[in-house]
Amino acid sequence: MTQTVWWQDDHPALIDQTRLPFEEVVVHCYDPEAVATAITSMQVRGAPAIGVTAAYGIALAARIAAGAASWSHSGSADAFHEAVTRACALLARTRPTAVNLFWAIERMRRVLSAQQGDPQERAAALMVEALAIAAEDVAACRRMGEAGATLIRDGMGLLTHCNAGALATTGIGTATAPFYVAQEQGRAFHVYVDETRPLLQGARLTAWELRRASIPFTLIADTMAAYTMQLGRINAVFVGADRVAANGDTANKIGTYGVALSAHIHQIPFYVVAPMSTIDFATPDGASIPIEERRPDEVRHAHGHPLVPDDYPVFNPAFDLTPAQYITAIITDQGIVYPPFANSLATLLGTSPRVGAR
Repeated sequence: MTQTVWWQDDHPALIDQTRLPFEEVVVHCYDPEAVATAITSMQVRGAPAIGVTAAYGIALAARIAAGAASWSHSGSADAFHEAVTRACALLARTRPTAVNLFWAIERMRRVLSAQQGDPQERAAALMVEALAIAAEDVAACRRMGEAGATLIRDGMGLLTHCNAGALATTGIGTATAPFYVAQEQGRAFHVYVDETRPLLQGARLTAWELRRASIPFTLIADTMAAYTMQLGRINAVFVGADRVAANGDTANKIGTYGVALSAHIHQIPFYVVAPMSTIDFATPDGASIPIEERRPDEVRHAHGHPLVPDDYPVFNPAFDLTPAQYITAIITDQGIVYPPFANSLATLLGTSPRVGAR
């Protein structure tokens, strides 16, 4: 698997996903502002990867602040705290929908508040926490893959939307993790990949990943998903999530809701794959999830090439909401849960020592 984001020497580095599949370019972030830009510009995207990147951005801010602290001034500890707090606020403004962002920032804030040593010691503690968040994501992806692989049989046709693979995490992915584990276990299956307009994360990223992994796939336009189901070529749908509400309502990349409705009509299982860090127990239902709206030019243009006149009005929500009633199961790193999700997710929360309400 290609690394998505990692700590390199004294700063975070990440693969620029806006340049895939034709170029593999690494972006080096030397200050928190560069990390924030990488997230907002979608050089790095996917809820778990965003969370890890934010944690690295805060660790970077702490490292810079600790290096700048002057021990001849009694206020250096306060200046350190203020600098890291500013970085937390900056990163919290980047993407409003992906709850992993806020979950990771809150974890880093808790470490910042708990540490009472000098700035270098506090910066080291924040670095340890950021690395722990990344390592936990790797392990969670593997557990989701192993759980989801139990639902894949030889000869199945699978559909996925957007990119919830290795590029969306620091591990083997969320929605595509079961594909990789099932392949390791020797099962043969075929994946249909929605292109995912307007930024084509399915076409540019998921297809690229599957090809590198030698998993058979077919790329289809988003408008072809329902007909492909009608033809009997799809036996199950696996998608990721940017936020799951306490009742199971799920925010995921725009177009997911339509796929869920089509799957429901054709009686095809629809699975959401997400770590516990993506489940927001403080949000009761989908109506409470903020939906990011992005720049109109993402719809008017395709990678710099105009498709329509620049004065055309555009509505460009980055995500939509899939009601829990259309979700067959949610595959988490703590196991597979089934409706009613308000009960089953709450049960998982009670057995997971690392997860709490935001």
